[in-house]
Amino acid sequence: MFKIKRLYLFVLQTFLPLFVMTFFICLFIVLMQFLWRYIDDLVGKGLDVTVIAELFFYAALTMVPLALPLAILLASLMAFGNLGEHLELTAMKSAGVSLIKVMSPLIIFLSFVSVGAFFFQNNVLPKAQVKMWSLLFSMRQKSPELDIPEGAFYDQIEGYNLYVKQKNRETGMLYHMMIYDVSNGYGYANIIVSDSGKLSMTTDRKHLVLQLYSGESFEDLKDNSTVSSRKNTGMLYRRESFKTKEILIPFDATFNRMGDETMSNQYIGKNFVELSHSIDSLTVRTDSIGDVLADKLLDEPVCGVAQRKITYKDEKRISTPVPPVAIARAIDVDSIINSMSVNDKSNVIELAKNKAERLKQEMQFKGYALEDNLATMRRHEIELQKKFTLSFACLIFFFIGAPLGAIIRKGGLGVPIVISVFLFIVYYIIDNTGYKLARDGHWVVWEGIWLSSEVLLPLGIFFTYKAVNDSAVFNPDAYLNFFRRITGRQQVRHIQMKDIVMDDVVPAVAVTKLEQLKTDCENFLSRYKKQQNYLSYWTQGYDIAALKRLSQELEATVEYLGNSTKILVVNKLMDYPVLRSLLTYNPVGNKKVGIFVACLFPIGLPGYLIGVAHQKNLKREIKSVVKVSDELLAMISEDE
Repeated sequence: MFKIKRLYLFVLQTFLPLFVMTFFICLFIVLMQFLWRYIDDLVGKGLDVTVIAELFFYAALTMVPLALPLAILLASLMAFGNLGEHLELTAMKSAGVSLIKVMSPLIIFLSFVSVGAFFFQNNVLPKAQVKMWSLLFSMRQKSPELDIPEGAFYDQIEGYNLYVKQKNRETGMLYHMMIYDVSNGYGYANIIVSDSGKLSMTTDRKHLVLQLYSGESFEDLKDNSTVSSRKNTGMLYRRESFKTKEILIPFDATFNRMGDETMSNQYIGKNFVELSHSIDSLTVRTDSIGDVLADKLLDEPVCGVAQRKITYKDEKRISTPVPPVAIARAIDVDSIINSMSVNDKSNVIELAKNKAERLKQEMQFKGYALEDNLATMRRHEIELQKKFTLSFACLIFFFIGAPLGAIIRKGGLGVPIVISVFLFIVYYIIDNTGYKLARDGHWVVWEGIWLSSEVLLPLGIFFTYKAVNDSAVFNPDAYLNFFRRITGRQQVRHIQMKDIVMDDVVPAVAVTKLEQLKTDCENFLSRYKKQQNYLSYWTQGYDIAALKRLSQELEATVEYLGNSTKILVVNKLMDYPVLRSLLTYNPVGNKKVGIFVACLFPIGLPGYLIGVAHQKNLKREIKSVVKVSDELLAMISEDE
């Protein structure tokens, strides 16, 4: 019987609740982003709660590709941050369990999640996108609910502009109304002014009934005759005074749901097989359009000379090349043009220019169909590639979050959320950039869609390697030391007086160590009395091995004398510089490569000047070691 190890069960129990919690939190956040984006299409339409809930359900399904990677990143950061903060990860490592073994149950679990994400992208997401966009377009087409403001024109009724100075919200009466009826066009406006009125809707919710009281209407009676005929007949208007007047206005307030057939034929509503079939069909169509355009261009005459002969046989078009025309002697076209008059020359040039522009515009117009097919094909290819990118992104974010959580060792919602949001913003920006480059045809589709994965994969490998080897990723001292090695900045030595000393300093041994250190420093300085020239710097440099031995000897002497009970001795030890092996002391390390670099004189000169300056600093530090050793010898001799 298969039984899960207690360690694996513990890791799963730590991760799964966090994963479920963060997934729904992230889904809620991206769903709120969707709401703010399309809130103008939902507000003021009088939509039923069930319709809005249905839209949000399908929108939540379409937002899963955004929420799932972020949830995995955040949950893995929190889970392994908690394990590191509570020293549980340290206990596992001390028991001989590697980080990869601790991560193995989650790797298996998230592999199943990635496979499920592919089937979700392929089977569920297309249907959810079809439903969501069909509902959204239906909501956009629905007329808004009537909410006529006071003291402002209301133009949400098609063909009418209403102005109401005051209204009674309890009775629904509208006072001091002005109505512009432009349903027949702005040139045939009918203006109605009324003391009061009331707006209601028919039972079928297809028309508005506007009941007006005590008012006048002004109507332009001009017909569709020409302007000249209207000047002859004069301008006709009709003025009407009324006590009561009823106007019936077409206004469809019902919610008409759009069918799914239109969206199902788009790229968002197709699965892997359907997308592949559509891409093949679009490729054939695009190639055929390109062949037709190419044949059209080849059939065009060059300088008035036909390049192909077109014949038809059994309603089949046959194009055969025209043999070149033999010319007895070369024609000097420039001399012919120059022999023309100025007007003739201008006419010829203008004619040639117009013909070239006409042909160019004709080809561009025909190329629009080709560009539309290419854009549609790229859309299908993008949707096809997205079936796989979500699954891969889930694994990448886990291999970023889990090692990073083990490194920073901070659980809770503080630091993990900051890091997760930062990384996800970087991922989102890169992914959007790649998507737009692929959509517009600037990059190949697969390069643009996989750009974010290509950028974040090395980051996941780096964090995993560092976490497995317990490397200091966020230790500032490690980066400062590397920076000092590059720039040559001196490192300050810090030594504290020990409260308890296990091994006392023996004066004779201390003197021996100091004298030996002093002698080795003087020997090293004697090897490099003069400044190295350009060629010797690149081919020889300083002896790095001897410098490392000298540095080790210095550190051993400092460590031994650090056990001294005399505060003056300990304070004097801090005057010792830290001898480092900078890259500029011996930049090449190989004589043949050094000769090659030295031959690149203008390029190698700045490196030589920097390296010589660092070598001078090194000599100064070694001389300081000799000076401090003499002072320590004097202190120890006085104590004896």
